[in-house]
Amino acid sequence: MAKSYENAGVNLEAGYEVVRRIKQHVASTSRKGSMGGIGSFGGMFDLASLGYREPVLVSGTDGVGTKLKIAFAMDKHDTVGIDAVAMCVNDVLAQGAEPLIFLDYVAVGRNIPAQVEAIVAGVAEGCRQAGCALVGGETAEMPGMYQDGEYDIAGFTTGAVEKSKLIDGSKVATGDVLVGIASTGVHSNGFSLVRKIVSDNGLKYTDTVEELGGRRLGDVLLTPTRIYVKQVLDVIRNSDVHAICHITGGGFDENIPRVLHDGQGAEIKEGSWDILPVFRFLEKRGGVPHREMFNIFNMGIGMIVVLPAAEAPKAIEILENHGEKATVIGRVVEGQGVTIK
Repeated sequence: MAKSYENAGVNLEAGYEVVRRIKQHVASTSRKGSMGGIGSFGGMFDLASLGYREPVLVSGTDGVGTKLKIAFAMDKHDTVGIDAVAMCVNDVLAQGAEPLIFLDYVAVGRNIPAQVEAIVAGVAEGCRQAGCALVGGETAEMPGMYQDGEYDIAGFTTGAVEKSKLIDGSKVATGDVLVGIASTGVHSNGFSLVRKIVSDNGLKYTDTVEELGGRRLGDVLLTPTRIYVKQVLDVIRNSDVHAICHITGGGFDENIPRVLHDGQGAEIKEGSWDILPVFRFLEKRGGVPHREMFNIFNMGIGMIVVLPAAEAPKAIEILENHGEKATVIGRVVEGQGVTIK
């Protein structure tokens, strides 16, 4: 069938096989409000079933970036889908929104059904962790745009929050504290520098590295981005949260000031949390100035909750009950920018 298209590099039969393979993964993400299944022209969700009175929809979209190059090198494709979900849902969570739906876009040079299934299985796992439904997506076979075996993935999510409970940073006050929640590693930002450091040191991603506990370098770097949705929503329900920061590209210096007012800065106490070995490794092997690391990487803190000091013990207890490592890492002060002490 469609031999002319196949001669041009597009295998429709492989596309049909992908749909068959991923149906079970998509179905596993169903939640209250889900409607229909894959195969329709658009994904559907019944917002009215959730009982919002004044719902505000919060949407986010993102990709995984050049971390994919490491997945290609390791021929490991079952975690980057989690990254794609995490980068989107953690962003809408920062406004206090519960992620409800997710859609993915996968563009491949050649459709390899088992590989695409692994990618989408990761997306489904991320959706289950976030409690959102995978309601649709697209797999595009694009010969000539990507090398065989290589691909790109992007995601899109929409969440909802009651208008009265929207978190927009307007309540942030000088003296508020910053509760940092541990990351799992580099997450999905800074990988252009990571790959340069690996290349400059003549390393392979399959190398075992003593500083990383004797683990393979690629396995450490492919550790999926942490999804904070369920645990932080629990904090929001039970604490007076003033702001939330998702620590992504630009590290501390670019993301924390996004929730501060004019005349406010943040004072961070280094040593109040564990900086993961992977960051020590990158700093040393890359010759990166220590202060600059905080402007590139998350340094072991993937999410920050800003709230009054009296609320911090309760928030930390909730997070620890969810299995998170959380601690007060700093406070809002008069001034400007981020100071690391």
